[in-house]
Amino acid sequence: MSIQLAEGVQLHVLPTKKYKTVQMVVKLRTPLDKKSITKRALLSSLLETNSEKYPTQTALRSELSNLYGASFGTSISKKGTSHILSIGLNVVNEKYLTMGDSVLKEAIAFLKEIIFKPNATDGHFDEETFRREKENLNDYYDSIADDKQTYASLELQHLFFDDEGQQTPSIGTKEDLIEITAVDLYHYYQKALKEDQVDIYVLGDVEKEQIEEQFKLFPFEARNIAKQEAFYATETFEKVVSKIEEQDITQAKFNLGYATNIFYHQKNYYAGQVFNGLFGGFPHSKLFMNVREKESLAYYASSSLDTFRGMMSVQTGIESKKVDQVKEIITMQLKEMQAGNFTDEALNQTKEMLKNQLLQSEDHSGAIIERMYANQMAIGKVINLEEWIADIEAVTTEQVIEVANQVKLKATFFLSGEVN
Repeated sequence: MSIQLAEGVQLHVLPTKKYKTVQMVVKLRTPLDKKSITKRALLSSLLETNSEKYPTQTALRSELSNLYGASFGTSISKKGTSHILSIGLNVVNEKYLTMGDSVLKEAIAFLKEIIFKPNATDGHFDEETFRREKENLNDYYDSIADDKQTYASLELQHLFFDDEGQQTPSIGTKEDLIEITAVDLYHYYQKALKEDQVDIYVLGDVEKEQIEEQFKLFPFEARNIAKQEAFYATETFEKVVSKIEEQDITQAKFNLGYATNIFYHQKNYYAGQVFNGLFGGFPHSKLFMNVREKESLAYYASSSLDTFRGMMSVQTGIESKKVDQVKEIITMQLKEMQAGNFTDEALNQTKEMLKNQLLQSEDHSGAIIERMYANQMAIGKVINLEEWIADIEAVTTEQVIEVANQVKLKATFFLSGEVN
């Protein structure tokens, strides 16, 4: 059930008796722009750390303890053409407490405090908090270079996309971080509060009227939200872009990026899910069984889909000297899929595993909210689980073959362990 609190600000109340907690998430969405990605990543860290009323981490943790051990956190993500800042709070439902019948009201007030009264004075964020979180984010950027799997994934993304915003990681960049000041960030945040599209989700055993009454106290102003395409369709290309980098590492990384034309809940979406599961998404997949197990060419080999950007990534950890063999056998497995060389047994096993993933996600309130948010972004409505499962079950061999033949290699990144 959705309620418009102001133009561009929606409250989604999702009553259910399944959980003993109430999950609340406030999502601020803006069109993806390289200039603002790092600001939003730093904002996420600042908002999670303290506020005007709770100026230290100790004070903030103490308030969460008073809320019967509520869990609170922020996150940032890219989805298609958007960048999303999420602020979440999970609190025990007061119906299960002998005392504390105002916990939900206090929890919503806590969220309001965090969002609208950050630790800032005279038009800038608290300097000590700002400096510390900026240093922490900078250290995190440095740590990515040591996480070779993540590093290779980000390098592939940079090769695959031409657009600067798509090339930039959702957590921003070290170069852009240097430029940000406490004043700049505060003014950007005030702008975001006024202009971002806002969606608030509340899931749990709650009364709609009570939730609506409390969130109407949030001073969000009306804003004009321009119609925005949810998906980022990859640019046309004529040749594969490749990059080789050498580092002193024991396990090389060879990643491949494919343009798929598979988009979230659009034509061929369900067939795309089944294709990915058969190709490299599960332990019975062709990549796992042939590249890793049968030929022993990789420490790991898997594929994953980004259905808001029409991309499939293949990730492998290998010995540097085997890269040509690995590339050849990955290419061979895709050709096998394109020719329909997979069994009915494998097809049905993949469908069962996809259905199990969906059913297991129902145990996590956060996962349900994320799925509903993605539904709203992509198609403007929520698809129920039964319909989703039915569409997976209906996928045919011919549809999987059709999808496989749309998949085209666009970029490769090889992080070699052989340093000359």
